[in-house]
Amino acid sequence: MRILVTNDDGWDAPGLAALKTLAAELGEVHVLAPRDPQSYMSHRVTTDQPMHLVETAPSQFHLSGTPADCVRAALREVINEVDWVLSGINRGGNLGADLYTSGTVAAAREAALLGKPAIAISQYVRRNLTLDWTESIQIARPVLSELMRRGCGVKGYWNVNLPHLEPGSSAPTIHCNPDNEPLDVKFRREGDHLHYAGSYQGRSQTPGRDVALCFAGAVTVSLLRL
Repeated sequence: MRILVTNDDGWDAPGLAALKTLAAELGEVHVLAPRDPQSYMSHRVTTDQPMHLVETAPSQFHLSGTPADCVRAALREVINEVDWVLSGINRGGNLGADLYTSGTVAAAREAALLGKPAIAISQYVRRNLTLDWTESIQIARPVLSELMRRGCGVKGYWNVNLPHLEPGSSAPTIHCNPDNEPLDVKFRREGDHLHYAGSYQGRSQTPGRDVALCFAGAVTVSLLRL
């Protein structure tokens, strides 16, 4: 199985390294990721200027573009034939309303648009708790294996969020719908400048949907369709 791995945190992000480790257990890994961090890029693509492509090792590339650019370039020009596209592991959750701003999710969505099954995977981060990427790998391993076995249907893609657990804790995996409540959108005004002042943890939570479940310690899995 040929697997394309990408992300939105950039080429040297530890979450990308973690996902490459997981993907290598499941198939032949090919990487095309953004050269620089591209968080909150959503589905932006580059059509009005050239992008710089660099091969750092066999089948390992970075691109001066967005996550969606990376998937487009990989599937149409650079790598071509792959069986799955995996995007992540993002540092920070992509839950509910995050789906609309996330470059991680956009990469999976672009794959679905181009006819490839895909999984976006993100690691929710709690304040004042150290993040252990090794633990993220352990939690994600059975989830990714099962989702790739199941597939996601034509024009479908999965969105997975890992909880941030205390050492030694375990997490159930729950299939659920994304929350449709807004983020905690607040601003602080200083003169003629506005500073975003919302709290990610302070957002609304609908019982039984991904935000509440992941915050409570579950791996959340949502099947999304175009």
